[in-house]
Amino acid sequence: MPPPVLNSALGLGRRLTLPDPLRLDSGVELAGAKVAYSTYGAFDPDNAVLICHALTGNQHVASPDLKTGKPGWWEAMVGAGRPIDPTRNFVLCANVLGGCSGSTGPCSTPPGASRPYGSAFPAITIGDMVRAQAAWLDQLGVKRLKAVVGGSMGGAQALAWASLLPERVRAAVVIASAARHSAQNIAFHEVGRAAIMADPDWNGGDYDGAGPVRGLAVARMAAHVTYLSERALTERFGRQLRNAGQFEVESYLHHQGARFVERFDANSYIAITRALDAFDLAEAHGGSLARAFSPATRFCVVSFDSDWLYPTAESRAIVRALNACGAPVSFVELSSPHGHDAFLLDQPDLRAVVGGFLGSL
Repeated sequence: MPPPVLNSALGLGRRLTLPDPLRLDSGVELAGAKVAYSTYGAFDPDNAVLICHALTGNQHVASPDLKTGKPGWWEAMVGAGRPIDPTRNFVLCANVLGGCSGSTGPCSTPPGASRPYGSAFPAITIGDMVRAQAAWLDQLGVKRLKAVVGGSMGGAQALAWASLLPERVRAAVVIASAARHSAQNIAFHEVGRAAIMADPDWNGGDYDGAGPVRGLAVARMAAHVTYLSERALTERFGRQLRNAGQFEVESYLHHQGARFVERFDANSYIAITRALDAFDLAEAHGGSLARAFSPATRFCVVSFDSDWLYPTAESRAIVRALNACGAPVSFVELSSPHGHDAFLLDQPDLRAVVGGFLGSL
């Protein structure tokens, strides 16, 4: 029988300690790892849908963030009558390993220690995140997923789930993502990491208090540019001036940076961006992406025509690999002016695609 939590309508702000050390791809064993999570709906053995969050997301997918009070980050997609419906599915979302919203990460304190990991937090991978999620689901009594769904870094996790643990995944929904990071994406992440490390309060990663918030704000500003399209920036801001000497777009980016440092940790940002940069699903299969997948898993792959961070060509490469290995796959490129962040917005065509695919399961 599953634990009682799975039979409650809503499980928010929960945290579970993994009973066994988590062996990372680096060879390090992480003892006492915690997973912070939220659940929506009631469990049965055939209805579990795991949502994997993007780089700076967290477990508060369809309910207010317990730290900031802001609405859930994917309420456009998750809720009664929406594509991922908790009245029909048991919906789960966990803060990733390395995160800073309750799961074990650099700002966590190791068992028996008096200070956070800081710079001593071990290197992690997307695979490590997925294995931590699998160990967490084992503790909840969820042995098989109806679907794993994710956008951006969440899509990378969905791909890794389907590759590493295909026997536990009936279907995967991969939105605005890629099977490996491009040199351009790595370059943008390195600009952000360099900004953090150049902050006078960085202290080699072993900072006290808020830490290198100025550098972290700049990292967020640089990354946020990649999440939008040129059209979106032009239509929203153009060359409008907010006041003498400052453009509206400048004010917007500074605002994004200031908001970000209120909820995110600099060491977590570095650990997670490095994990995403290292992600290359084909690498462990002799460079063949087709050999990374099992034909037993169904896929839905979605891209956006204005997304230059994860352009449609990356999604097509995944689809070709799935075709080559005989896995059933649906693919669509959606039109949106909003760039990469389109997957987070209320997009009727995305709702229709995801809802139709999950309904067909």
